[in-house]
Amino acid sequence: MNRKPFSRVLLAACTVLLCGSINPACAGETLGTEVVLLGTGGGPRPNPVRCSPSSALLIDGMPIVIDCGNGVSRQLVLAGIPLASLKYIFITHHHSDHISELGALLLLSWASGLNEPIHVFGPPPLEASIAAAFEQYRFDIETRVSDEGRPDLRLLVEVHEFNTGGVVHESEQFKATAAKNNHPPVEQSYAYRFDTPHRSVVFSGDTTYDKNVIALAKGADVLIHEVLYTPGIESILQKVSNAAGLRKHLLASHTPVEDLGRIAREAGVKSLVLNHIVPTEIEEFDAASIESIQKEFSGEVIVGRDLDRF
Repeated sequence: MNRKPFSRVLLAACTVLLCGSINPACAGETLGTEVVLLGTGGGPRPNPVRCSPSSALLIDGMPIVIDCGNGVSRQLVLAGIPLASLKYIFITHHHSDHISELGALLLLSWASGLNEPIHVFGPPPLEASIAAAFEQYRFDIETRVSDEGRPDLRLLVEVHEFNTGGVVHESEQFKATAAKNNHPPVEQSYAYRFDTPHRSVVFSGDTTYDKNVIALAKGADVLIHEVLYTPGIESILQKVSNAAGLRKHLLASHTPVEDLGRIAREAGVKSLVLNHIVPTEIEEFDAASIESIQKEFSGEVIVGRDLDRF
């Protein structure tokens, strides 16, 4: 699995400007399944190193977005993925760093020309969240429908809310399977597996070491897993002075880097990608952290960066 350089991303973005859309023939892309890490940081605090959690899965050029953290719309544009081409969005859970731009992404995709149904999957309160976003944007939606002749965004969005694991979507292009993970105190929190004709890709969501996630990821080509660098917790606490229980939450709800090798080995995946990195300011993990993974896991290990593609 090869990581594509940022220059490759710029080429894709330029192709969108020239061609109006991105597709394999126009952009020089090969058919297949490609992962684009849009935002690789964890937590709601903006920072200059990593955007909030969001990824895209391109299946023969068709984009699926997984989570909608702050900045997802701009990151999609930088990745050369037209907002109007979005067909599917999957939400892992409702912490703000995963949904802060869900409503905005729907609105901005529509403003960019979306005129076909877009399907949004996720646990409760997904329906309520989208309804609240539509109410927030009601004036803009109704004004543009009457003034600009656009279709009503509210009629284009199809919400698929679920509250248990299992197959949540299946078509010729892909099968999406959800599994509950361990992210206290959030009860409705999920990992996703996407099986396509070309590859199998798993997104852990926010979780600790979890047998459900390992079972979901069995034999997958790629496991994109969250990670907590525990020595960095103090640096977070120094920046966030209004969260007395934050240390307890981080330790109880996330996966220390030392656990990742065992998870990848037990799942039998080919490649492990570190994502939802906490603290977000980490650009590369120290050698000891990577060695702790490689002692348990002999496959490829990648520290994710924003706009990486593979």
